[in-house]
Amino acid sequence: MAERKQVEIPPFLTVRELAERVGASPIDVIKRLMSNGIMASINQQIDFDTAAIVAEDMGFEARPLKVEEEAEEEEAAPTWRRIYADEPPESLKPRPPIVAVLGHVDHGKTSLLDTIRKTNVQAGEYGGITQRIGAYQVKHQGQTITFIDTPGHKAFTAMRARGAQGADIVVLVVAADDGVMPQTEEAISHARAAQVPIVVALNKIDKSNARPEQVKRQLADVGLVPDEWGGDTLVVPVSAKTGEGIEDLLEAILLVAAEAEIVANPDGKTAGTVLEAEMDRRRGVVATLLVQNGTLKIGDVVVAGMTYGRLRAMFDENGRRVKEAGPSKPVQVLGLGDVPEAGEMFTVVASDKEAKAIVEERKRQAEEATSRPRRTISLEEFFALSQDSETKELNLIVKVSAQGMLSPVLDSLEEVSTDDLKINFIHAGTGDVTESDVMLASTTNAVIIGFQVRVEPSARRLAEANGVDIRLYNIIYKLLEDVELALHGLLEPEYVETTIGKAEIRRVFRIPRVGKVAGCLVVEGEVRRNAQVRLWRGDEKIFEGRVRSLKRFDEDVREVRTGFECGIGLEGFDDIQEGDILEFFVVEKAGTQT
Repeated sequence: MAERKQVEIPPFLTVRELAERVGASPIDVIKRLMSNGIMASINQQIDFDTAAIVAEDMGFEARPLKVEEEAEEEEAAPTWRRIYADEPPESLKPRPPIVAVLGHVDHGKTSLLDTIRKTNVQAGEYGGITQRIGAYQVKHQGQTITFIDTPGHKAFTAMRARGAQGADIVVLVVAADDGVMPQTEEAISHARAAQVPIVVALNKIDKSNARPEQVKRQLADVGLVPDEWGGDTLVVPVSAKTGEGIEDLLEAILLVAAEAEIVANPDGKTAGTVLEAEMDRRRGVVATLLVQNGTLKIGDVVVAGMTYGRLRAMFDENGRRVKEAGPSKPVQVLGLGDVPEAGEMFTVVASDKEAKAIVEERKRQAEEATSRPRRTISLEEFFALSQDSETKELNLIVKVSAQGMLSPVLDSLEEVSTDDLKINFIHAGTGDVTESDVMLASTTNAVIIGFQVRVEPSARRLAEANGVDIRLYNIIYKLLEDVELALHGLLEPEYVETTIGKAEIRRVFRIPRVGKVAGCLVVEGEVRRNAQVRLWRGDEKIFEGRVRSLKRFDEDVREVRTGFECGIGLEGFDDIQEGDILEFFVVEKAGTQT
């Protein structure tokens, strides 16, 4: 009998990581998990015992990976160090830890952040709070800590998804009267995927129904074993309401930070993360940037995603003007030409010319990406593809709004299968369609079916980028009808019209050899060069057609958002007047990504 190969498995890893360790495709691993009664997506965390069962099913002998060995393996490219990869090791210096606070809704994330901030202000470290900028710094025992005031693990994930590491440490807030909840487990998965250490803030210990020991057992069950029980997770009892334990929590954060190599080169290439951004009618684009390497200065030319600009002003979290910001420092800046997306990385470049070239290249790549053929199957395409290939199963990912609906929907879908064309459920669960669902669909060539749920914005963008078909339904018979028609090749796409934006014509310009161009202000949504447009004069529709040109100043652009001015030329139509309204719309398949 051949000796089994050995595979080393850490206490927790994702399905994708397990597939890499056993040299198999993630699909095969997911199928093995399903055969053992476990529904897991490609990026979902599983524990050692579960992974060992799958590994042994696939002919491997699983053995625990020692912490020391795992640390050596990850040392090559820890997630948080990507941004410092090109810096000489001798130039790296300690910097303040960046902390993200995650947890289940209503467990007290916001209250805890407010209490930490107010306690620090009352201690005399800073003056009065004049504004909130999405992040702030506090001091404890002479050391600085940066807190990211994010709305939760989705924003934290957005930073990672775009290549930046948003935090060095995660503080997981768990209510002592409620315990580990679904969003708690999801936040844990995101922190583990980012290879970020976790400190647990056991909140609401002042409540009469608090049950801290029971919650600690729940934490141990999901792999966060308290240090007092021999584990490696610091669990700190706190009360955001009374302030109890806040000093202990800050101490715990500094202890964890001391064990991690949290460094940067203050004199190196300046880069970091966009925490949030908005259009202010008075000041223009206002963005909150978190510096992670180098030193950001007034006058620097910054590129962030699809926009750039020269910084003309910077403010700290107290609204005070500053001239520069070093590593781990959050600042609010003015000077970008457009609103960047939260989670985008920013870099400082030498000149406006270089910045413009970078942005134009990114826009070109984005246009190429949108013009690429679909990479996954759609519901309408299934029958034709099944006749021309060995594709005889329709892969579905099903999401419903409540647990009680799951079995009836799955059973009903099973009934519309035929002997020749079957439905294969890749994953089924409750809640809105997430990025994880889209990633799994892209990998398994599946269609996502949602019943009485919505699509998270980040998931919608990912689906569009990867050509994943998402079908949303509120009526069960319509869902079943569409799937049955798809199985028999009779499903025809339906199209719906969606208004995406409106612009008011403020001035009319006549340009030689071009014709009339409308000087417009976007008053609602956004206007796009590739959209269709109607011109309204009062209640009368004067024109319907396409856009000839869309410009911001002298530059051709793909889209312009609310609050910005632009120049618009209409294809084959010149009868434009001041006060006319341009209504932009797109026509899309019904039921997809809405």
